Formats: sequence, structure tokens, C-alpha cells
Amino acid sequence: MSVFLAKRFAIFVATLFGASVVIFLALEILPGDPAYAILGADAEPSAYEALRRELGLDRPAVDRYFSWVGGMLTGDFGVSYTYSVPVSELVVERLALTVPLAVIAMALTVVAAVGLGLYAAAHHNTIGDWGVMVFSQFGIALPNFWFGILLILFFSVYLGWFPSGGFPGWSAGTWPALKSLLLPAVALATVQAAILARVTRSSVLETIREDYVRTARAKGLTRTATLWRHVLRNALIPVVTIMGLQFANLLAGTIVIENVFFLPGLGRLVFQAIANRDLVVVKDVVLLLAAMVVIVNFVVDLAYAVIDPRLGARDA
Repeated sequence: MSVFLAKRFAIFVATLFGASVVIFLALEILPGDPAYAILGADAEPSAYEALRRELGLDRPAVDRYFSWVGGMLTGDFGVSYTYSVPVSELVVERLALTVPLAVIAMALTVVAAVGLGLYAAAHHNTIGDWGVMVFSQFGIALPNFWFGILLILFFSVYLGWFPSGGFPGWSAGTWPALKSLLLPAVALATVQAAILARVTRSSVLETIREDYVRTARAKGLTRTATLWRHVLRNALIPVVTIMGLQFANLLAGTIVIENVFFLPGLGRLVFQAIANRDLVVVKDVVLLLAAMVVIVNFVVDLAYAVIDPRLGARDA
């Protein structure tokens, strides 16, 4: 198991390093100049050069890269060009919204998908199974931003049950804050739940045909007990894999959804930073999102060993 963990941790570090290099190079070769974007076309050349020196843009790219990575490792994320405040303050403030939104969306995804997938597999080739498949096909084809707009029109404008946008902050109370995140979470979760429900159904159907499942049924276990005790755990490997990938999709989806619902999260922050060519914020936030995805995939690898210890022993 220790060899398995060491290999996965080495992959985790290498992936994060590669992501930082790609992010830095991609932003460095973009056309335009942050100093020019900040001062505008009418600025004096002396002011332009002074701002470039202040921002460190006159230094070699290698020096800027190691200064950036070293600063992030020590908690120094730099100062935003646009807001003139430390990026770490902006990130911490926006994480208080984005992380709960992603967690709520992921929880809704898992509960809905595993429940529907198990139900469809247990009622294979029945009306219930067909209904789940129709729902999943509809959900996969549905753009989450368009579905979010429909949710606003129905639940906010027509029924008035939920706010149409904005975030009151956690200081306003847990329920008002959660209430403002529920519709965005549903919009994010619908597509992911549709995909995961199909994967869960296929995995459960494949596992049900195994000999040990028939043996468990022959020993007198009920169908429900067999599904929960024997089938579900052995069917979870492909499901957990998709869940790790879906968390990445949820983080990417927040960029669009937060703009639809006017939520001041990381997604909206990076969108505004791109519009303002605030490269410090863009680099930091994109690397942070990439780190979240890599960490989730690392946790998924650890979950493999917990679900099926043979996988860890095989890698060792």
C-alpha cells in the first residue's frame, strides 16, 4: 500500500508542476500587455515602462515563473492589478462561495445518479428503467446555463421561491446563503447526474451477472440486500472514476453558472480578471482550480484502494 501511495503522490506532484508550466506559458504568449491594458493607449512611455518594472514584466520569463510558484508555495499570491489588493484575500473570499456550491452540486449529483442508476438496473427493461434512460439522455443534451435560466424563470420569477441571483453572504444566515446556492447547484448537477446515472446503471448491470451475486441470492439474501451489500461496492470503481472527472467539470461549470446567477465566486472572479487582463489573478485562480482537480483525482486513487484493496496490492 505504501508503494501505491508513493506512486500516486509522485504523479500528483508531477501533474501539478506540469499544470503550472502550461498555465504560465499560455498566459505569457498571449497577445497584449497588462501594463498597456491598465494605462491605455494614451499613456506616456515613461509611465508605461515604470509600470512594467513595478509589475516585474521586465524580468526574464524563467525568473517570473519561479517567483510566481515560490510565492504561491509560501502563501504570497501577489497583488491584483485591477483591485490593488492581495490575490489571496480575493481567493479566500470567493472560495467561501465556490467550494460550497461545488460540494452541494456534487452531493446532489451522487445522490440522484446512484439512486436512479440502482433503480434502473434493479428494474431492467421495465418502464422505470426506460424512464431513467430518457431522463439521462435529456440531461446530457441540456446545457447547464440554459437550464439555469429556466430554473430562474420558473422558481424565482414565476413562483418566487428562490432568489434569481446574488449571494447574501454566510453572515446573513445559513439558510439564506444555501437558498441562493440551491438553483445554481441544481443547474450544475443535472447534466452530471444524467451521465453518472447511466454509468452506474451499466456498472451495476454488469456486476449483477457475476457468479458471487447468484450465490448470494441462492443463500437467501433478498434482492435489495444483495444490491447494497455485494453489487454496489463492486460496481463503484467506474462510478468513482467518473465522479472524479465530474468534479473537474463542476469547477469549470461554475465559471458560466456564477455569471448566470451573478454569484461572486472564483468563476466570476477569473472571468472578470480575463476581461481586465489581470494576469496575476488569472494565473493564480486557474492554477488553484487545476490543483483542486488534481487533488480530487488523488483522492479518487486513494478511494480505489479502499473500495478494492487488490488494486493497491497490484500496483505495489
